[in-house]
Amino acid sequence: MLRLACPFQLARRWTTSPSEAGLRAAAVRQQRREEPPSMATKLAHAGIEDGRRLSPSIELSTTFERPPDGNYADGPIYSRSCNPTRKLLERALGKLELEEEEETPTYCFSSGMAAVASLVLACSDVHMLMPLDVYHGLPTQLHSCLATHGVRHTAVDMTSLTAESLRQHCNHQGTLIVWLESPSNPMCQVTDIKGICKLVDETRATGAFPRTLTVVDSTWAPPCITRPLTLGADAVVHSATKFLGGHSDVLLGSVSCSPRTENGVWLKERLEQVQTSIGAVASPLECWLTLRGLRTLHLRAERQCQTAMKLSQFLDDHDEVAICHYPGRPSHPQHEIAKRQMIGPDGGNLYGGMLSFEVRSEAFAMAVAGGCRIIKRATSLGGTETLIEHRASIEPPERRVSPPGLLRVSVGLEEAADVINDLRTALDVAATVMKS
Repeated sequence: MLRLACPFQLARRWTTSPSEAGLRAAAVRQQRREEPPSMATKLAHAGIEDGRRLSPSIELSTTFERPPDGNYADGPIYSRSCNPTRKLLERALGKLELEEEEETPTYCFSSGMAAVASLVLACSDVHMLMPLDVYHGLPTQLHSCLATHGVRHTAVDMTSLTAESLRQHCNHQGTLIVWLESPSNPMCQVTDIKGICKLVDETRATGAFPRTLTVVDSTWAPPCITRPLTLGADAVVHSATKFLGGHSDVLLGSVSCSPRTENGVWLKERLEQVQTSIGAVASPLECWLTLRGLRTLHLRAERQCQTAMKLSQFLDDHDEVAICHYPGRPSHPQHEIAKRQMIGPDGGNLYGGMLSFEVRSEAFAMAVAGGCRIIKRATSLGGTETLIEHRASIEPPERRVSPPGLLRVSVGLEEAADVINDLRTALDVAATVMKS
């Protein structure tokens, strides 16, 4: 039987205008407590904040007018200290590093190396404990620039760090920075971030060292793969030039400080001062390009990881390849660690878009690179194009970290079969050249 609404109900329907209904619905939704959005949704909406603008604008002005009363309001004063586009990117990056809607102080710099130097300058009397296998730019910066300011460093095997070996370096009253890089550049070693952070916390609790920071360079594992702050790190560094920007057209670095650790809060206060005072800040255009890159980061990362896995399988089976370094291979020495800490937005493992492999000699490696056509010979990584590079030939001879026959590959967005066929042909060409 048809049931008619009572007159009162009909009257209420008729007296609520469509626009009022929309406003009331929005207000009701605003009051509801809901689970924060997923990583993929956060990335797709990077740079979208309250307001109607669905694509962030670029604020190029370096200075802003002062009110007649002489007091600046909450808005920007000078672009070095506060640029709206840079602040927008810093907030967007901060939202990615922790699970909850927690404010994660983030600071963007003119490059990844500027971010590293600024972090070191935020500390005093620094001794850095860094991995044996690490991006060569770090020891180069420490040797060529920061050593003159009293910064010391020691290289250790971070994959087997023990409490005893850590205490051996707790021998002065300054700041010890335990620098982790996972996966490492170029050997793809995976460090147990949670384990190292726990080890540092336990050593710190004994009073052996007054100030010990755990800092993770997670450039090779962006937030949609690994979030070091959730594993106990005090700070995480990214060269946003790479995967975050993702299109080989950005030069930018970032540091995010944990609001959950005492040392993360301590670093935040000092790093903000260094950013403003030293002024190695990211430009508005670079920030805007990085925001654009973030919106597709999860999709790019998934494709790059899938292709990297297929490429590693091909390389593992090739007669001319001595060894392939990729965390996704069960034969990788830290594969189980990678399974625990390299997890994508959907809960499945993503082992990164970077790999390296070794061949019989430096000449053979150069011949392989020379024989590539689709894969481009270039430095850097994380872009849409697959890149190959002979690392040892660009590293300082006195501080080489790469074996002579090693080639590093940054996997792009091409069809996996095309990349594999290109490398197969290049390996065949190299074998022919070395026989002649």
